[in-house]
Amino acid sequence: MKPKRIILIRHGESQANVDKYLFGRVPDYTIELTEKGHEQAREAGKRLKELVKEESIYFYVSPFWRARSTFEEVASAFPRAQFDYSEEPRLREQEWGYLRCDEEFDAICHERRNYGTFYYRIPGGEAGSDVYDRMNDLLGSLYRDFSDKDFPENCVLVTHGLTIRLFIMRFFHLSVEEFEQMVAPKNCDLVILELQENGHYRLTTEMTYSKETLRYSRPIKLKQ
Repeated sequence: MKPKRIILIRHGESQANVDKYLFGRVPDYTIELTEKGHEQAREAGKRLKELVKEESIYFYVSPFWRARSTFEEVASAFPRAQFDYSEEPRLREQEWGYLRCDEEFDAICHERRNYGTFYYRIPGGEAGSDVYDRMNDLLGSLYRDFSDKDFPENCVLVTHGLTIRLFIMRFFHLSVEEFEQMVAPKNCDLVILELQENGHYRLTTEMTYSKETLRYSRPIKLKQ
């Protein structure tokens, strides 16, 4: 049974949101939430509870520690009998590869902005297109899960900013240009897709798009 809602939650403020060079000192997956991030996650749990009330939930959680901690805080708003969960490695953030010095990190960020996030492959890591492929594969698994007549009424994905943008891109068949201009949701924002009477989902959360002109843009143009 398709869930009434698919809800994506970005993790709370992390230590690397405060100090971007932390990526060069510790493995990305070990980066934790700040105290502010924990509070954001508890507030997200309250908002989610107000939305779904007593309806059942299944959480899919990125295994990165900041996402695990976000899930723990969100889940504290619910009685244990109301939800179930599993870790889902495909929901992890884009791989940044090995540890780097500050100068190398800055150079990669600069190249990535100029080249385009979707296609730029981080040395030793992933391109945005690789995460897109993960989301494509994940959707196949989700829809197999949804075929269970007892699947919960709400599907919640606890994940990361870029991953959410690429999930939305894949789900709604957006162009690369639309992805590049989509702004990541804020920490612990809820991005909500609601099931319609026609069996399709509608994105009810208004995503923010940058008005900055893309350096490279070549949309498809068909002759009339």
